[in-house]
Amino acid sequence: MEQHQFKQIRARLNKTQKEMAQLIGTSIKAVHSYEQGWRKVPHHVERQLLFLLMRQDKKNKNSPPCWEILDCPDELKEKCPAWEFNSGDLCWFINGTICNGKAHKTWKEKIEECRTCPVFSRYFTLDPEPDPEE
Repeated sequence: MEQHQFKQIRARLNKTQKEMAQLIGTSIKAVHSYEQGWRKVPHHVERQLLFLLMRQDKKNKNSPPCWEILDCPDELKEKCPAWEFNSGDLCWFINGTICNGKAHKTWKEKIEECRTCPVFSRYFTLDPEPDPEE
């Protein structure tokens, strides 16, 4: 997660830096460092922010599960933890999901693929990094 995306999510959650620090269990200085780009946003913080953002958005409540959106074959679906735990809206959050036929080894690998997925895009629209020349 890039610093501008962290700022976007904090704004969409309508939280001050102090409130965000309390919400994610860190210091105000850490939040400031994430937003200034002095520190990389840790994966566990990224996951928590995306989870909170998704749960805040009311339109997500009636979305079809990922296996329907992606038309997953039964042999993959039945091995997938998102299907096993009836969490087709949280497939991006759950490690071990079998998107594109394989589970990912790291959160970084997983979230990179999720960012290109129509299921993830349905829940999250984060602006790309602003062009410094504009």
